[in-house]
Amino acid sequence: MPKQDALPKSRATLTHFDDTGRARMVDVGDKAETERVAVASGRVRMTGATVELIRTGRAAKGDVLAVAQVAAVMGAKRTADLIPMCHPLMLTRIDIVFDLRQEDVLIEATVATRGRTGVEMEALTAVATAALTIYDMVKAVDRGMSIEEIQLESKEGGRSGRWSREAEMAGNTPSDEGD
Repeated sequence: MPKQDALPKSRATLTHFDDTGRARMVDVGDKAETERVAVASGRVRMTGATVELIRTGRAAKGDVLAVAQVAAVMGAKRTADLIPMCHPLMLTRIDIVFDLRQEDVLIEATVATRGRTGVEMEALTAVATAALTIYDMVKAVDRGMSIEEIQLESKEGGRSGRWSREAEMAGNTPSDEGD
């Protein structure tokens, strides 16, 4: 096992590593339960003809967005089974929104819980699962699709308070309301 002083400084401060550099699940037992919400987004880029198939409900496998919505909910609920250091969470809300545009489908997931750890990974997993499901549902007509820009948009709750991509990109310091 590497000694603490042998670890790069950035790795030594990551919460999913112990003092010796071994991976671990973070102990959240002493954290306060707070309302926690995360929003993630992503897109599936495709041809305009494929978007039209989805829009008009003519995809051979059925209602693409209805299936993707169910998949996103299932993905969010199963995040701890997929990502090794995630805590299993009792989610209180999962909202999925799709925006069909000319050559892509935008996906946004909002996930909430009342607990001791955040739901960023659940929101990101919901988006990824929805995107993969969309790809699966229409891959027979458009294998050139790409899944892009899966990212956290915002999070609220916990000691670190609020964070938003929009505020960070604008150079603003988000409030640190340590709920």
